[in-house]
Amino acid sequence: MDQLTLKAPFSIEGKTLHAGVVVKATFNPAPVGNGIKFKRVDIEGAPEIPALAEKVVDTTRGTVIGAGDVRVSTIEHAMAALYASGIDNCTIELNGPEMPILDGSAAPYIECIENVGVEEQGVEKDYYIIKSKTKLKDEETGSSITIYPDDGFSVEVMVEYNSPVIPNQFAILDNLEDFGSKVASARTFVFVREIEKLLQHGLIKGGDLDNAIVIYDEPVSQEKINAICDLVNVDHQELKGLGYINPTPLKWDNEPARHKLMDLIGDLALVGRPLKGRVVAIRPGHTVNNKFARMLRKEVKHTEIQSPVYDPNVAPIIDVNGIKKLLPHRYPFLLIDKIIEVDRKHVVAVKNVTVNEPFFQGHFPQEPVMPGVLQVEAMAQAAGVLVLNYLEDPEKYSTYFLKIDNVKFRQKVVPGNTLLLNVSLMTEIRRGCAVVKGYAFVGEKIVCEAEFMAQIIKNK
Repeated sequence: MDQLTLKAPFSIEGKTLHAGVVVKATFNPAPVGNGIKFKRVDIEGAPEIPALAEKVVDTTRGTVIGAGDVRVSTIEHAMAALYASGIDNCTIELNGPEMPILDGSAAPYIECIENVGVEEQGVEKDYYIIKSKTKLKDEETGSSITIYPDDGFSVEVMVEYNSPVIPNQFAILDNLEDFGSKVASARTFVFVREIEKLLQHGLIKGGDLDNAIVIYDEPVSQEKINAICDLVNVDHQELKGLGYINPTPLKWDNEPARHKLMDLIGDLALVGRPLKGRVVAIRPGHTVNNKFARMLRKEVKHTEIQSPVYDPNVAPIIDVNGIKKLLPHRYPFLLIDKIIEVDRKHVVAVKNVTVNEPFFQGHFPQEPVMPGVLQVEAMAQAAGVLVLNYLEDPEKYSTYFLKIDNVKFRQKVVPGNTLLLNVSLMTEIRRGCAVVKGYAFVGEKIVCEAEFMAQIIKNK
């Protein structure tokens, strides 16, 4: 799947939850490599802040990113909508310190994205694939987030409150395609007993019954209720029983849990790359969400490129007999055993390195090491499969090196290793010439990399 951006800009305007001011946010298409950025056009120089976990400066009742003295608050709903829509690159211009709260959900953002549409950008999505269980637990709060390997992205959330109105709840999203119908319209929520304290801390100035679920779960005197109503500039209300005091009913019985799931997706979007994994969160909140996103972000930054996923139990896409139909190489110079991934832009080949390889007799008798030039040759043969696989009568053509650049050997390859060769086109094939980038892996480690140009020539 290619990276996506918006087909056209769109703007959305409304009151902010905490500052209580009206802000306009304009979502703009952005080029490959831009990622998601917030741009404060109301400040001289229009400073930009990348939407990344390490840029989070506060998690009190929302996710706040900052750079220097510049801040953008309550970004989680917009980030969740962009992530669920597959948007990789977008710049959001806003003329205030906080994203509009709108109706307290991500639904307005999803609606706008669907209205303008998305556009493929011709470069593959850079998924970060979870290959082993990763867990973070906050011993102080009891919150935990765990991510497991999976073919796609899914989220399970369990929330627990000491409340007769919201006991234990859970929400599940198995497929991001269902985000719009099952999660996006879940609204933010607050307890009556929290309102006064939040206002004293300068928060929720823009909160009302139209943009938040308000939960009355603990008896409060009418005098206290009147004082709270005065603080938020609404008419006095008489609360006769515990429950939800909004005029509109809940959209789902577990709407608070679904909103927590939405917040978690928005916070995980700050990892900076789309994930493939199954997330299970117990009592999530913006603080633990950000700690977990920062932990994944460190892994992402230290991973130059991930090794391909290889399951030896899965039948190859092209076996050695199929490779022989595409390549002229034969023993002892056929250096790939099977193809496990191939499309028009990349190929993944497997080479099982055994002690019976003829080159080990002289390289070296007492310490067998696979020559680096043969590792590059193996990548070149994988590239040959890539470019010849889509030609008519591929047996009539061969590929030849024209040049090799930026070769690096990082680790020895020895008998018993399994080489995974990941080769991708760097440009479109032009005039019979292909420029490719190749990586060779043993396990999760890069052992060799190179860039090379090959020419496709018809055999005489």
